[in-house]
Amino acid sequence: MASAVAEGLTGVAKTGGFRYEDGTRYIGDWNQKGQKHGMGHLLLADGTRYDGSFQNGICSGLGIMNFPDGSKYEGEFMQGWFHGNGIFWRSDGMKYEGEFRGGRIWGLGLVTFSDHTNGFPRHEGFFQDCKLIRKKKCPDIIQRAQKIALMARVQCEQPN
Repeated sequence: MASAVAEGLTGVAKTGGFRYEDGTRYIGDWNQKGQKHGMGHLLLADGTRYDGSFQNGICSGLGIMNFPDGSKYEGEFMQGWFHGNGIFWRSDGMKYEGEFRGGRIWGLGLVTFSDHTNGFPRHEGFFQDCKLIRKKKCPDIIQRAQKIALMARVQCEQPN
């Protein structure tokens, strides 16, 4: 992962900010083509905020996305989607730790409800399109999602 991040940052040409016509604001790194590339902070007009890595104008790599309703995702992005490992918190306190594909809960993971329980029977296993399909213990995947979320937080807290 470190080599991919370093390789992605080699295209950084300048650092600066821009305010778009719709009110969206971006502060961070840019490539030679004028695309967001490297580390940056994007605040959309609706209040959604993304802090993290960009590649060729799109959220890719580690990042954190905070939504206006209070929900949040910390983890891996690819081509603008939650993709890889991460943690998603709903605004009501429910949490999913595990794998994502194309912006959806898809793969191994664990749901924790707002009362801090995992349900009965336990909501852990293989999810497909946000639905628990097959129960299976997967502590290694949950631990990886927690580690990736922590790495995203640390990366986003570092000064640019």
